Order: sequence, then structure tokens, then C-alpha cells
Amino acid sequence: MGNRNPFRISVDQHTGNLFWGEVGPDASVDSLKRGPKGHDEINLAQKPGFYGWPYFVGNNKPYWKYDFDTQESLFEFDPAAPVNTSPNSTGLEKLPPAQSALIWYPYDESEEFPMLATGGRNAMAGPVYHREDFENSAIRFPGYYNDKLFIYDWMRNWIFTVSLTENYEYDTMERFMPSTVFDKPVDMQFAKDGSLYVLEYGTYWRAQNDDSGLYRIEFAPGNRQPVAKVSVDKRTGAAPLTVQFSSEGSMDFDPSDSLSYSWDFGEANASSQDVNPTHTFEQPGVYSVTLTVTDLEGEKATASIEIQVGNERPQVFIEWAGNSSFYFENESVNYSVQVMDREDGEIDSDQVDFSIDYIAGGYDLIQAGHQEEQVSVGENFITQAGCKACHAIANESVGPTYEEVSVKYKGQADAKDYLIGKIRNGGGGVWSDERIMPGHPHLPEDQVGEMVDFILGLKDPDYGKEILPLEGEFTPDQIEQSEGYYLIQASYTDQGANEIGPLRGNVQLLLRHPEVKAVTANRFENTAKANANGLNFVKFTEKGSWIAFDQLDLRGINELELLVNPAGIKGVLEIRTGGPEGTLIGQTQELIQGDRKGYFPVKVALETREDLTDLYFVLRTDSGVSIWNTFNLDWVRFIR
Repeated sequence: MGNRNPFRISVDQHTGNLFWGEVGPDASVDSLKRGPKGHDEINLAQKPGFYGWPYFVGNNKPYWKYDFDTQESLFEFDPAAPVNTSPNSTGLEKLPPAQSALIWYPYDESEEFPMLATGGRNAMAGPVYHREDFENSAIRFPGYYNDKLFIYDWMRNWIFTVSLTENYEYDTMERFMPSTVFDKPVDMQFAKDGSLYVLEYGTYWRAQNDDSGLYRIEFAPGNRQPVAKVSVDKRTGAAPLTVQFSSEGSMDFDPSDSLSYSWDFGEANASSQDVNPTHTFEQPGVYSVTLTVTDLEGEKATASIEIQVGNERPQVFIEWAGNSSFYFENESVNYSVQVMDREDGEIDSDQVDFSIDYIAGGYDLIQAGHQEEQVSVGENFITQAGCKACHAIANESVGPTYEEVSVKYKGQADAKDYLIGKIRNGGGGVWSDERIMPGHPHLPEDQVGEMVDFILGLKDPDYGKEILPLEGEFTPDQIEQSEGYYLIQASYTDQGANEIGPLRGNVQLLLRHPEVKAVTANRFENTAKANANGLNFVKFTEKGSWIAFDQLDLRGINELELLVNPAGIKGVLEIRTGGPEGTLIGQTQELIQGDRKGYFPVKVALETREDLTDLYFVLRTDSGVSIWNTFNLDWVRFIR
């Protein structure tokens, strides 16, 4: 008992000792006759005990008994014999002696533990490392760390290791990986092979941080094995096929090391020692190409890729007469789908799949373009919702496979409504008494419908199939939800050739509502995708910080409307193409919060463009910008 805000606990499985971080109060200075400034703590419990709060903090620094009626401080609490006289307490009045924290530190420099630095506090306790638990591992941490406790702080971005005495009292501590800045470490655990996994929240609070991540740390006592990576400009094509190979991404963890490269192209006497070679495959066939990288001490790593020669992938095009990035209310667009295949010759239009789907939003944008696989809207929602944790398409999992579900309900008229209800409300007993599926009422019904359509179509190719003409006119009818978008897809699967199986050619076009959320930008520099008060917006956190949208069609776009909140910043938002220092095609007036509260709209005239371009929004300011004092952008509206 006696905890204020315990955070990240850890149990030493060898000793049974319990460790935890304790987040203390915010007071930055001592208060006369009230109590000490706030401290965070690392605590150790070997048995039940009273750990001080709300009468003591740190190494039992006492608070005062305060009479709120007379507003008088009566006495300091005694850690040896604390007494709880609160009229709200129904428990013990005489409490056990207070137990001191193992480690404690305030906002400013700690007298006892100055190595813990200063600033914000959020203490966390990690695991105790025992080397003997990982005897068969080549990457386990060395004996130097044996029996040491790992502690870390979410605000201060450090990890320390703590050595304890035989009586489990504090002995010494030192910084772990002192040259590494951990971006708000929020959890850590040793894996079965002795590697240490560290979960990082990322730089900004309440934000979708691009620098958040899960990292694996392993120990390498000597020369480290290199890493081999292979990529190509094309993996399939008709013979002869010339392929550009790349070893980009291959690397060695040892800074003083260097790599040599050896390529085996999968046919007799076809090899290369170039870093990024080109090779021509003259005859049809399937070739396994292998890259081997070797460091100075002879350590090797390999990577392989398969090249199929003899069948050219079909080329599929959507000729779209309107804007290729946005759809607009009451604006019809003429379109035409074109397909060419080198081996098949004349194309049967009945074999071309063409679809226009509206996606209501609430999930990440599907990445559109020339893809090898057609995007299934329903499968995309299944993946995003995490349903594949319990159900797979064909392989056995916790629940029935989606193919089994498709077979079971094939041809049933009420199958879709029934399955929508089952997914949203949950249930059991259909597949076995042990299989109980929880409800998912948080999933929108229209998205669950798309999921069900995908499942039912797995074993019934004609299910719900809507035939759209390959040439016609499209008029958007969904204009209310700004986060919704249309996914337009065309695909064709050829008949195969030269013993190479059928290949699919596919193209997607993604049309967005002209009001675009800033958090859906493609690239971010010194900005944060933030969540606060029900809003999702971008924080510009440094001078010259920017966001960028890739390959937007600006034809006919002559004005932008921005929803901004300059907060404490005075600055200008520039709109540029090609780069953050590229061509300036518009800018706001100098923006300042003034008497306005929160967000307000501002319009910007735009120089018209007749091409696809990367569009940058760049903050120019002389104000002090930081993670706590930011310029904020909610959305951008593209106006014709």
C-alpha cells in the first residue's frame, strides 16, 4: 500500500522481488510547512509493506498534517509511526513503518542521484537480467549485466542499469547505451533468446509518432554479420528480359567494415561482382538470383529473388478525364479502361475486372497506383480491424477460416445480414461449443458489410458482382464525409505463356474529398500527427518544419482553404511544389491567434498548375517553436 501512481511493474522471477516506477506529484519546489517537492521513485518490495503515499515521498521525505478548517499545518508525519486520521478512512489508523524508495529524483538535479539528469519525470521499472536464463543463446547480454535491474524514464529518454547488494539495497547505477537516445521508452522485456525488446512511444505526446517503434537489442561480442538486401526494377517479362538489380539496403553494423558483392543470376556462368549490376535473361524460364555480401572477416549474408522470364505482365490503364486526385460535387467524369497484353493479343473485355468502391474513411488510405495485386476493400478492413489475429483466409487459426465461412453460407439469401450481426454482436456455438467470438460494435456497419462481401465472395466468385462498363461516365454521390474516398480499380489476368503462369496487371486510382486532413500527408519533417479533444491535426514543431502530399493533381485548383490554429506562434505557411525550398505557388498572410480562440479558416490564392506534383506546406516563423508551443493545421480544402 501507499502508492500514488505506480507505472510499469516488473517481477524478478528468480527472487520474487517486485519492482515498480512511481510517478510523483508535480510540485517543483518544497512548500514551507506543507511538504517536499515532487519526486519520482523506483521501488523494491520483498514483502508487503507501506510505501509512503500520501504522507511521504522519495526516501520518506514527510508531508505535514494540515487542518483544512483552520488552514494550519499541525505536524510532520513520522515515517517510523505514520498515523491515518482521515475522516474518510475506514482502515487502519496506525500504519506500518514507511518504506523508503530504492531510487528517487525530482524535476531538478537529485542530490543523491545526479546522474539521472533533470527535467520531466516518468519513472519506470524494467526487468532484472539473469544470464543463466539464456545459456544456448549467442546474442545474450554479457555477464557484466548479470542480476542488474533495468530502469528507464519516459520523459528523460534514458535507460540505466542498477546493481544491488546481497540484501537488495542500492549499490551503483550506470547509463545503458549512453550514446543512444531512446525516444520515450514505454516498455521493455527480454526475449527467450536473451535479446532486449524496447518499445518507444516517440517524441510527441498524444500523437501518431513516426519515430515510435519496437526495437530489438542484441549483444555481438565481436565482428557482426552483414545484412544483404536485393531489389529489382522488374521481376517478370518477355524474353529477352533485361533487369536492373540493386543491393541498396545491404549494410554492415561495424563502422570500419566494408563489403564485397557477389551475384549469382541462376544460369550457367552468369555472375557479377558489381554493387548494382544489370543482367539480360535470353531464354524463358524461372531464375533464382542470389546476392552474397561478405565483410572483411569473411562473415556472409545472402538474399534471393525470383525472376520469371517468358510472360509479360499485362498493361492496364484508366483514362480519367477529370481531376485524378479529387472528386467534386455535381461533377461527372468520363473514363475508359484500356488493356494490352503482349502474349494474349486481343483482350476479351469480359475478362477485365473494373470496380468503383466508396470507402467511408476511418482507416488509413489505401496506397493506390500500379500494383501487382488488386486491393480488396473488405480484406483491407479485415486487416485493419485485426480480425486476422483469430481468422485466416485458408489456414487453420483460432476461429474458422474465411473460406470455411464462405462455403457454409454460400447461396443463403440472408447470409450477409446474419454475418454482419454476428460480427458486431458476437456469439458462439456455430462451429463448436468452445469457439466464442466477442462482439465488435465499434466497427461501422457499412465497413462490416464490406468485410462480409469479401468473405462470401471467396468461394462464390459471382457473389454481389456488379458489372461496370469499361467506358462510361462517373458521378460521385458520396460528398458528405470528408474522410471518405473512391477507390477505382481495373485489372486483367493473362493466360500465361512459355511455361510461366498467369500474371495480373492492375491499376488503381484514388479520388479524395477536396477537404483533406493534414494528418494524411505522405511525409512529415519536424512535425507531429497529434490527437487532442477529439481532433486529429498536425503540429509544426520547428522553424521550417513541413508536411508534404505526394503527386497531387492541381489542374483547375486555384485556391486553398486552411483550418489553422497558430497558438503562440506568429508565422506564415508557405505552399511549395517539388520540395520545401521548391517553387512557391502560394502563402498565407502572417498568422497570429489574436482574439480568436482555437481554429479558424484562412484562404490562400494558388498559382494554377497543369501537372501532378508533390505539394509542401512549410512553416516560416521567427517565434520560438517547441513540442509545447506549436503551429497547428487541421485540414486543407482544395477549391476549383
